[in-house]
Formats: sequence, structure tokens, C-alpha cells
Amino acid sequence: MKVLRDVGIIFQRHLLLMLRSPLWVFLGIAQPVVYMALFAPLLKPALSSLDGGSMTTAYRIYVPGMLVALALGGGLYVGFGLLAEIGSGVIERARVTPVSRVALLLGRALRDVVTLAVQAAIIIVLSLPLGLFVHIQDLLLAYALLALISLTASAVSYGIAIKVSNPGVLGQVINNLAQPILLLSGTLLPLALAPLWLRRVADWNPYSWAVAGMRALFAGHTADAAVWQSIVIMGAMAVITLAWSARVFSRAVH
Repeated sequence: MKVLRDVGIIFQRHLLLMLRSPLWVFLGIAQPVVYMALFAPLLKPALSSLDGGSMTTAYRIYVPGMLVALALGGGLYVGFGLLAEIGSGVIERARVTPVSRVALLLGRALRDVVTLAVQAAIIIVLSLPLGLFVHIQDLLLAYALLALISLTASAVSYGIAIKVSNPGVLGQVINNLAQPILLLSGTLLPLALAPLWLRRVADWNPYSWAVAGMRALFAGHTADAAVWQSIVIMGAMAVITLAWSARVFSRAVH
């Protein structure tokens, strides 16, 4: 119970800090909105073999992929904030308090999930006039899946940040990690359009399963096997990455 109470305290603190400076939440969706306005229309001819290549189909395919990219991109770069707090002595001061070391990590990760939820809501609302429609039960499942993706990405970023303890090195590591993950997850274009060898490689990328599950939910196919497969895979990834990151964090902040 103490750990849960400590997580709540840390989460509340970082949430209040976010509310005091909400501008960066909106800045985080600037690039996805630009992509939605300028890239998504190009999908209509590219997806002509799928459902006639209508714009509704294009946004139904592109928006869920973009949300996964937002969860991954936003989560993988949160480690810079942790390094800034370590450098400014915030973490050092927290060491003398009875707050759980694991809570210091989980509270931050939950704040990242809330940030993603707000950004995803804005993007979905902006997509409604473009013909996108999602049933509420599918949307709730999509949010649960996005939360798991965000948790895994944030945990990995925090763990790597503590390991490298250098913003310059962290930037290089995250960039080299994020690019192949995003390209092999089919966030921009469906992997069904890729050659066979690339699809086989992408099968080993857990986030490609997440994108497939998100697109099935946005298409209204709740019973599709891709939905439960993506939730199970992302759930397992969240447990593994959070356990690893919490262990690294606890050893570094002892």
C-alpha cells in the first residue's frame, strides 16, 4: 500500500508541474497534425487496393498508426527530463525522503500516460471532421493499448537514461532505437504493402503487433485476433520493461 500511495504522490506532483506548463503538451502534437494534414492525403492513391482507397480508409489506417508513433516517440524521449532532474539535484533530495524509489519512476511513467491520453484525444477530435469514426468501446480499448505502449517506451527511456547518464549519448541511443522500431511497425503505411522479407522481420517487432491491433479497433473489428494479441504482447512488454527500469532506477537512486 505504501508503494501505491507514494506512486500517487509522485504522479500528482508531476501532473501539477505539467498543468503549470501545458504548452509542451500541445507542441507534442504539432508534428502529428502536420503529418495528418500533409501526408495522409497521399495515402488515398497508395491504398487504392484497399476499400477503394477512400479518404475515410486512409485516415482509419493512418491515425491509429500515428497515435502509436506518438506514444513511442513521446515515451522514448522522456529520459531527458529525468536526466535534467538528476542534474538539478531533485532526485538527490528525494533520496532523503521515505518515498519508494520505485514510486519515483512509476509516478513519472503514469504522468507520461496522461500526457499521451490528452494528445491522442486532440488528434482524434481533429480527425472526426475528416470522416474518422470510432465506437466508444473500441476507443476505450485503443486507449488501454496506447497506455501500455507509453508505459513500455517510458520505462525503456528512463532505464537507458540512468545507464548512460549523458544527454548527448542518450539522444544518439534513442534515435538509433526509435527509427528502426517505427519503420518496422508500419505506423505510416500498412506492412501489408511491404515485401515479404520485411514483413517477416517486422513480425519480431512487438510494436508492429500494436499497430495492427490499433488499426483493427479503429476499423471496428473488436473481435479481430490482432486486438487481443496486441494487448497481451504490450501487457507483457510493459511488465518486463517496468521491472527492468525499476530495478535500474532503484540501484542508481539508493
